Amino acid sequence: MISSTSNRSSLWFLAFTLLSFLAASTAPTPLYHLYQEHLQFSAATLTLIFGVYAISLLVALLTVGSLSDYLGRKPVIFTAVMLNMLAMLLFIKADSVAWLISARVLQGFATGMATAVLSAALLDTDRQQGPLVNSVAPLLGMAAGAMGCGLLAEFAPLPLQLTYWVLFALFVMQALYVWRLPESVSRQPGAWASLRPTLHVPIQARRVLWLVLPINIAVWALGGFYASLAPSLVRTATGSTSNLIGGATVAVLTVTGALMIYALRNQPADKVLRLGGSLLPVGIALILIAVHSASLTLFFVGTLVAGCGFGAGFLGALRSVVPLALPHERAGLMSAFYVLSYLAFCLPSLLAGNLTRTFGLVATTDGYGAVLIILSVGAQLALMRQRSMKVCGVDVR
Repeated sequence: MISSTSNRSSLWFLAFTLLSFLAASTAPTPLYHLYQEHLQFSAATLTLIFGVYAISLLVALLTVGSLSDYLGRKPVIFTAVMLNMLAMLLFIKADSVAWLISARVLQGFATGMATAVLSAALLDTDRQQGPLVNSVAPLLGMAAGAMGCGLLAEFAPLPLQLTYWVLFALFVMQALYVWRLPESVSRQPGAWASLRPTLHVPIQARRVLWLVLPINIAVWALGGFYASLAPSLVRTATGSTSNLIGGATVAVLTVTGALMIYALRNQPADKVLRLGGSLLPVGIALILIAVHSASLTLFFVGTLVAGCGFGAGFLGALRSVVPLALPHERAGLMSAFYVLSYLAFCLPSLLAGNLTRTFGLVATTDGYGAVLIILSVGAQLALMRQRSMKVCGVDVR
């Protein structure tokens, strides 16, 4: 039997490793304008560099997302860490768009592999705290990566390399420590067959997954926009040239989301979802007003409100779906959940990046925000309808 002390240390290590992967994923965000100045590429190329990361992550979720259910958690975690170490070295050497794309592709695959296995391992380790950590750690990681890299770029030497050296050192330590973890899954046949691209959604979770999908799409599409185009939008709208702005926008959104998740951790999932569906459109509307009034202060106020909706929507969706999976279905369900989430994370922002060529960044942002508001309001109406049907005793299964 695993002791409670061992359980706690495992939980902390898994949470920190998940946080590290997501920190690495947003580390390039504050540097995009430096890359653009140095390598002379457009906003469309910028979203391509961002988009290949998300697409590679999706490929990993679709292929190796449930691999740890067959091989065990530790070897898959170790492999993901080693791949991300190699990605950090590619970033350090990046002197062209091709190098950046290569680094993001490898990083995306490593992060996709890690997201599925670490999420499942957290649930194995602690069924009570696991879902909370799965919700909070990625957001805190995104904030730490964006803000930490922004600070280093602003005040430290080697702005395009130092962050990646720090992350590389962290991943080396994690690669060494992972073998001290207790293994929570026994090996079983079927590993090769599990590599066939597929979504493993347990039948008992499918209806709920479809119900929470609109708000989850809106949440992740907003996150994708912030991770790719928001720093450029702030610079265009307000004229700010600080390296900290790009990191600060992502940090405010994700830290607020993480705090909201912690505050709502004991609330019913349907209540949390409705709160997310209410706050998200208000925050997006404030952001659009800020862009047109060139107000940096209002932009961050809107980001705070949208961040509350971001956190509530993400937590509500995750907590609605995760408890419906059996132990041997967890990694597969988490992979499917994150596939749908990262499709929303990358495809809308890729489309937005291409639309900026024709309509400009501000007009594209207006359309993007309008679609997210419609999605949020639609999700809210669907949730209200389901609640009223339950009150009336109608079977909605």
